[in-house]
Amino acid sequence: MTPHSFHRTFHSLPTLRTAVRSLGDAHRLAIETRARLVLSVTALADRALRAGRPVTLEAARATGTGRSDALLSVTLRTKGPLPPAELPLPAETAPDGTAATWCLSLAAPDAPTPYDRAAPARPAPVTAATAKDNGHAEAPVAAPTETHALEEELRAALAQVDALSEAHRQLKHELAETNSGVLALYVQLEERDEQLRTAHGQVLRELEDALRPPPIAVDGLELAVHYAPAETDAPTGGDLYDWFSLPDGTVHITLVDALGHGVRSTRSALNVTHAVRTLALEGHPLGSIVRRTNEILAPFDPDVMATVVLLRIDPGTGQLELANGSHPPVLMMRRDGTPEYLEVRGRGIGYPLPGSDRVLSDKLDIGDLLVLYTDGLTESRRDPLEGEARLIESARRHRHRPIEDVPGAIADDMHTVVLHPDDTVALTVRRTPARPAEESR
Repeated sequence: MTPHSFHRTFHSLPTLRTAVRSLGDAHRLAIETRARLVLSVTALADRALRAGRPVTLEAARATGTGRSDALLSVTLRTKGPLPPAELPLPAETAPDGTAATWCLSLAAPDAPTPYDRAAPARPAPVTAATAKDNGHAEAPVAAPTETHALEEELRAALAQVDALSEAHRQLKHELAETNSGVLALYVQLEERDEQLRTAHGQVLRELEDALRPPPIAVDGLELAVHYAPAETDAPTGGDLYDWFSLPDGTVHITLVDALGHGVRSTRSALNVTHAVRTLALEGHPLGSIVRRTNEILAPFDPDVMATVVLLRIDPGTGQLELANGSHPPVLMMRRDGTPEYLEVRGRGIGYPLPGSDRVLSDKLDIGDLLVLYTDGLTESRRDPLEGEARLIESARRHRHRPIEDVPGAIADDMHTVVLHPDDTVALTVRRTPARPAEESR
């Protein structure tokens, strides 16, 4: 390697700046690197020169055979410690603080720089300060040359700002395109999600229709039902009902509340309703059906636990029979507003000693209303006795409304405050005058 060195002492900032620029030009530093070096050297030398202490600028270059080992070392020295400062071009400071060194990578000797055509090397300008530093008489400052150097550095800085601005603009454009794509994808996902929700809701409605039959048409009786799941995302709970006409013309109604929520409880409730329907159609007495249902289900659904209430009504006479297995009592609301809970003791499916203790017989007169329900209706505030009292008031208030509105109106009254959400069924039966024979044909 062949060293090339520079060593000079300075007493003023203008001459020091000019010398640094000349070094930069001589070694073909990029303009922004030269500008950063000038600012850094000036920032460190300013305090020493103001205190009357001269500074020494040293530079040495080593040129090797490869492109990556051409280096320029620039060192600023003074007799006192250099002031600490945040420099545009970081430097290595000597342990005693009296020197700072910049080690700069250079292009290969024969490689043109991006600034060769725009900023050709030029001789250092002669100023009054340089003349004094070299022992000559003062000469006029070559202001145009210094101004040209400053303009070069300003142009380089502005070019860098423009480049950053363009990069920022391009980034914003790309980000906007990305956001637009993400928004379009989000819209597509929302549309797809809506389609899935619609399809899911349709499937659930069809499943509900299959599980919960619509009211049957029976001359002399009006029937309606309201069902509400504990959770909207699990509408197939364990509260199910069934109603159908027996061969002798009486109407059979089953209301089941299987333990738990979701599909598993639905399966258990379906097992109960199917077993009850089979036994009823086979002609088994009402008082034996709860016990016989437990016997049928125990071998293949041993975990089932369900309360059940069974009701049979003769539409022509209003005579009714009631059996119960651990289920809440049926409310009888007479036409004049007199309430009565039809209490029948018993134990449900899966309970010890399952079955209804007796069969209650009563009569439903024209205009009387029966309300069958699951405990989700009366125990939403965790107090079944308070719930039963509120149910009487609600049934009395709504007993003369169209039958299809009655169970929903009662449920709305009962669920103004819900402290204990549960699946809910409210089923109503009202006796009406039989139609004349001509109308029934």
